[in-house]
Amino acid sequence: MIKVGDTLPDVTLQEYSEVEGNGCSIGPNPVKVKDAVAGKTIALFGLPGAFTPTCSAKHVPGYVQKADELKKAGVDEIWCVSVNDAFVMGAWARDQKTGTKVRMLADGSADFARATGLTLDLGTRGMGLRSTRYSMLVKDGKVASLNVEAPGKFEVSDAETLLGQAKG
Repeated sequence: MIKVGDTLPDVTLQEYSEVEGNGCSIGPNPVKVKDAVAGKTIALFGLPGAFTPTCSAKHVPGYVQKADELKKAGVDEIWCVSVNDAFVMGAWARDQKTGTKVRMLADGSADFARATGLTLDLGTRGMGLRSTRYSMLVKDGKVASLNVEAPGKFEVSDAETLLGQAKG
């Protein structure tokens, strides 16, 4: 499993864009992790799935609510990464009203989850291989802090915990 001091894996995630922007067409766009984190501080959190109860009721809303405070603490971007496709993550972003506060990034084939060792096998529940619930503060591509939840828990990967680490 990835640990503090490690570099994030050089994989490509997908992000759904609803409006055409600088270098981004409408629809799914590739996000090369190595390039996207270079020179930035990223508050990154991973979770088992879009539209799932804890993820939708607590995890994402906490980061949306704390986005301004995280930015004041030196965070350049907030990323939510989940093993879903870009279309689902785009729909979830609309539902959660993440706007420009949280980038909703799809890890459709679980490449990022596998490469970091942060996987959760939910095959018996019909969901397949997913990401475990975690948060990390990433500085210029290196993990500065890492908070991995115990199975079924939501205690250390919340926005408040990561905000404290960003301020520290």
